[in-house]
Amino acid sequence: MVTTIGGPRVLLRQLRETMAEPLASQARLDKIVGLIADNMRADVCSFYVLRDDGALELFASKGLAAESVHMTTLRLGEGLVGLIAAEAEPLSLDDAPSHPAFAYRPETGEERYNAFLGVPVLRAGQTLGVLVVQNAERRHYGDDEIEAMLTTATILAEMIATSDFDNLIKPGSDIDLRRPRMFTGVSFTDGIALGTVVLHDPRVVVSNFIAEDTDAEKLRLETSLEKMRLSIDAMLEHGDMAGGSDHREILETYRMFANDRGWVHRLSEAIENGLSAEAAVERVQNDTRARMMRQTDPYIRDRLHDLDDLANRLLRVLTGDGHALARKALPDNAILVARNMGPAELLEYDRTKLRGIVLEEGGSTAHVAIVARSLGMVAVGQAQNIVSMCESGDDIILDGPAGIVHLRPTPDIEQAYVDKIKVTAKRRAHYAALKDKPSITKDGVQITLLHNSGLVADLPMLDDTGAAGVGLFRTELQFMIASKLPRLHEQQELYAEAMAIAGERPVVFRLLDIGGDKVLPYQRSMAEENPAMGFRSIRLGLERPGLLRTQVRALLLAADGRPLKILVPMVTETFEFTQTKMVVQKEVERLQRQGKAIPSRLELGVMVEVPSLLFELDQLLPEADFVSIGSNDLVQFLTASDRANPRVAKNYDPIGMPRLRAIRLVVDAAKRYNIPITMCGELAGKPLEALALMAVGMTRLSMGPASIGPIKELVLNVDLKPIQMSVGAALSDGADGVTIRQLLQEWIEKQNLPV
Repeated sequence: MVTTIGGPRVLLRQLRETMAEPLASQARLDKIVGLIADNMRADVCSFYVLRDDGALELFASKGLAAESVHMTTLRLGEGLVGLIAAEAEPLSLDDAPSHPAFAYRPETGEERYNAFLGVPVLRAGQTLGVLVVQNAERRHYGDDEIEAMLTTATILAEMIATSDFDNLIKPGSDIDLRRPRMFTGVSFTDGIALGTVVLHDPRVVVSNFIAEDTDAEKLRLETSLEKMRLSIDAMLEHGDMAGGSDHREILETYRMFANDRGWVHRLSEAIENGLSAEAAVERVQNDTRARMMRQTDPYIRDRLHDLDDLANRLLRVLTGDGHALARKALPDNAILVARNMGPAELLEYDRTKLRGIVLEEGGSTAHVAIVARSLGMVAVGQAQNIVSMCESGDDIILDGPAGIVHLRPTPDIEQAYVDKIKVTAKRRAHYAALKDKPSITKDGVQITLLHNSGLVADLPMLDDTGAAGVGLFRTELQFMIASKLPRLHEQQELYAEAMAIAGERPVVFRLLDIGGDKVLPYQRSMAEENPAMGFRSIRLGLERPGLLRTQVRALLLAADGRPLKILVPMVTETFEFTQTKMVVQKEVERLQRQGKAIPSRLELGVMVEVPSLLFELDQLLPEADFVSIGSNDLVQFLTASDRANPRVAKNYDPIGMPRLRAIRLVVDAAKRYNIPITMCGELAGKPLEALALMAVGMTRLSMGPASIGPIKELVLNVDLKPIQMSVGAALSDGADGVTIRQLLQEWIEKQNLPV
C-alpha cells in the first residue's frame, strides 16, 4: 500500500495555500499536481480536462514528458482515463498496461509506470476531468488513497469551475470548462426567450471547503442532521400531512434517507479526510449523483431528485441559509429554472421581469404550464438534469415551439435567435394588423375566435388580439394560487373584475375543476392511484355542496344584472348536470328573495370531456344552453393514455380518425339541438388541428391569446367547404391508409395556407 505524507488534511491545506498564491493558471496547476504527487508518494500525477468536443486533454503533469501537456488527448471512453470519465468511477490497478482499456501514448513516456489510480473530477455529478497518480513499481492503491484522491478531486473541481483557464486554451481546441449545453424537452408554449438563469431552488454555494478542526466539523454535521430530522418529523406531524398525500410520501422518503447510516458514515468519512461539513455533503452527493445519473431505471432517477433535495436541505441548515429567494430582485429578462413548481410559486415572482420558465418535469397540461401560457411566458418542460448543470446568472435561450433549451449558448447560436426574434416581432405586428378584421373564411364561413384564460392579468390581451370573448375562464387558478380557500367576496371581486375588463364580450366561467391532480395547498386530500379519473371537478362540487354553492353565489353576485355564462366540467352522466342546474336555480331564487339583481340572461353549459357523454347527448343537450369540448381530457380518456406521460401520449394523434369522429359526433348533435358548441382544449390553438376542427363543423374555437393571430390568418386564407367535404368523406368511408393529418397537409399545400 502506498503511504501518504501527512495524509489528505495536510495536502488540502497545501492546496488552499496554493490557490491563494498570485500564480498564473498553468503555474498553479503544475504546482498542484506536484503537491499531489509528493503527498501520495507517486512518480506521476496528471490532470486531464474534458473539453467541449468530448476529448480529454492532458492539462498538467508531474512525471510524464513535459511536451505531452496540452498535446495528449483521449476520447471519452478511450483508455483508462476515458473509461473513468465515462463511468464516473475510480479505477485502481497494480499493472495498468495489462488492462484491456489501456491506451498507449508514446509521447507521454508512461509505458514504464505500472501502478495506476484515477478518479473522476466531478461537479454536480458531471465529469469535468480525471485526476491520475502512477508509480513505476507495482503496488496496490488502497481505500485510503482512493478516498484521499476523491477528496482532492472535490477541491480541484470547485477550483477549475470558478477559475479562469482561458490562457491555457490552445488555439482551435475550443475548450470551455462550463461548456454550452442543449436540452431537448417538451414545448409548453410558443415564443422565444433570451435571458439569464434564475434558479427557483438554488444550490447552496459552499465557500469553505477545508476543515480547520475535524471534530468541530463532525459536531456541526451531527447537530445539523438532528435539526433537519426534527424539522422533517414536525412537518409530518402537521395536520394537513396526517392523511396520505404525495407531500407526505416525499417527506417520508426524506426521513428514510436522513436516517440512513451509510449516508451519514460517508459524510463523516469525508470530514475525516479534511473537508468541511458543507464540502462533505457536496462531495458525497456529487458521487451519488454521478452514479445515479448513469442508471436507466426511472425509479432510481426519481430517488436522485429526493437525495438532491435532501442534500440541499442539509446544506441550508449547515450554512444558516433560510432559503430566502430573491424573488423581488430579479434581473431583467429572467428565466426561471426549476425541477418542478406550482402555479402559486410562479406567481410570486415579478412577472414584469420574468420571460420564461424551464422545468425538469411536468407536462404541457400541467397547471404551471397553463399559467405560463396565460401570462404569455415562454415555457419548456422535461429538460432533464438542467438544474444541476446550470447556475444563476448563466445565459440561456428558450425555443418554445421546438421545446429546446440552449444553456450558455455560443455567440453564433445567440445571434441566430436574435434574428429569429426580429422575424417573430414582424409576424406579431402582422397579426396585430388582422385583429379588427372579421374572422371569416374565403368562402364565407364565420369562425368565432375566443380566449382561454384563468387570470385577470391576461384579460387585457382581448384588446390586443381582437378575440370575440373568453371561451373558457378557469376559475380554479384563483384557488390554486391562494394560501387559503378564497372567501365569497374574494371570488365575487375576481369574477366582477373579469367581466368588467371583458366589457360587452362574453366570458364563460368554468366551475371549479379541482381535486385529483389539482391539489390545493390548504386542501386535505386522499392519495388516488389515478387522480385524473378520481374525486375531482363537479364530482367533488356535488359532494361538497357548500363549496359549489359559494362559487355559484359569487358568480351570480358578480354579474350584477349582466348576462352570465357558467360551464359545468367533468360531467359523466346527465343527472350530474341537472343536479348542478338545481343548485344554480336555488341560488338564483335566494338572490331574488333578498331583492338583489339576477343575471339578465343566465346560460348553463356542459363540458364534454368524459366519453360516456357521447352516448347521452340526446338526453343531455336538451338540458343545456351551450356545449364545450375539453379536448385534453377527452383525448386522454378515449385513448386510455395519460396525457402527462410522453411515452404513451405521443402515440395517439388527437385528430386521428377515432378521435375526430367522436368530436364530429358532438358537433352534429349540437347542430341538431341548435345550441352553440365551442372547442376549448389545446387543439384549437394549433393551426393544422384547428383546420381539422373546422373541417368537422366546429366554428367556435377558444385558445391561448398567442394563438389567435396565427389561427385568424389561417381562417382568412382558407376555402373551407371543399376541405369539409374531403374530411367528411374520409371519416365516413375511410381514406385508404391516408391519415387525416396527411389529408389536411395536402390541402394546406394545395391552398398554400399559412400553417
